[in-house]
Amino acid sequence: MLFGGHLIVIRGGGDLGTGAAFRLSRAGFPVVALELAAPLAIRRAVAVSSAVAAGRVVVEGMAAERVESAKSAVEIARTGSVAVLVSPRVPDEIDGLFGVIDARLAKRNLDTRIDQAAVVVGLGPGFTAGVDCHAVVETMRGHHLGRVLWEGSAAADTGSPGVVGGASARRVIRAPRDGRVTWSVEIGDIVAEAQPIGRVGETPVEATIAGVVRGLIAEGHTVAADMKVGDIDPRADPSACFQISDKALAVGGGVVEAVLTRINRLS
Repeated sequence: MLFGGHLIVIRGGGDLGTGAAFRLSRAGFPVVALELAAPLAIRRAVAVSSAVAAGRVVVEGMAAERVESAKSAVEIARTGSVAVLVSPRVPDEIDGLFGVIDARLAKRNLDTRIDQAAVVVGLGPGFTAGVDCHAVVETMRGHHLGRVLWEGSAAADTGSPGVVGGASARRVIRAPRDGRVTWSVEIGDIVAEAQPIGRVGETPVEATIAGVVRGLIAEGHTVAADMKVGDIDPRADPSACFQISDKALAVGGGVVEAVLTRINRLS
């Protein structure tokens, strides 16, 4: 690997974390993704976090494998696959750690520190470059998407999802109540507006718009009322459900730029 001695840890293996993993892996960096024991990713068909349950997944030719220890994570990452490790923190046992990318999208800094690695990058709002991390990558759709900030912070969270196929908030499926999720559709299915697609507890969940089911939280999760549990794309192209999004690739490109810039500055 071109950058085999520069191991990168990505905290969060959802949509944007996977975009960063894809770009970094293709550029020759060994990558370890840290995840929850029960990942909350919506776009599971293109999320390395899905390896937590499946053991191994392939996203656009990039393999991701679940591992059970930091030592195994390093070994797998250096073979070219993304190692997926369930861990709430960055393990001290990660040998050769060069970079930490916080892709958890919590809209605030949970515990990431600028001194955790030679390059620390925060995705989206909640981070201040030069304080919490070395660089911040903009995650809001629009002119600044994917830009690397070496000072200041990303745009504040608006609480409204970006526009996809002319739809914004209506394309997001939210839990109608607290409860356990079950689905009657799958990612890639075409649905009609108001079509029943599942339940939270005994309360039906309906499609808010017509289109293709782009993402669903894993069945069996216990969720809170108003939590995002699904995503419908009105462009109705099933193939897009199984490809990394334009947004994730743009953000991933920003991550690669930040890491390479930092390597150049330190050399």
